[in-house]
Amino acid sequence: MTIRRSVLVVSLVAALAACAGGGAPDRTAGQTVDDATLTGRVKSALINDPVVKAMDINVDTYRGVVQLTGFVDNQKQVERAEEIARSFEVQDVRNNLVVKD
Repeated sequence: MTIRRSVLVVSLVAALAACAGGGAPDRTAGQTVDDATLTGRVKSALINDPVVKAMDINVDTYRGVVQLTGFVDNQKQVERAEEIARSFEVQDVRNNLVVKD
């Protein structure tokens, strides 16, 4: 079931990016789709990870740079989320996750 959900997330993100058609003038349609696919893959990996609670994490990608934003319960989740994002072919990861008080 979780694999199906992961595939669905990746497919949906890629389809939405393709429909968006180059919202940023400095990216080609191919770069936009690549970024959307990478976003979906990272988000799916976060969802399937037992340490990270991915529902409170937003993932955005621009030209291969993955940005993580949102709230997590502890520092271990911050570090694990970044580790997961870096496990893909990315230009960089900007980890802006915040630990809840």
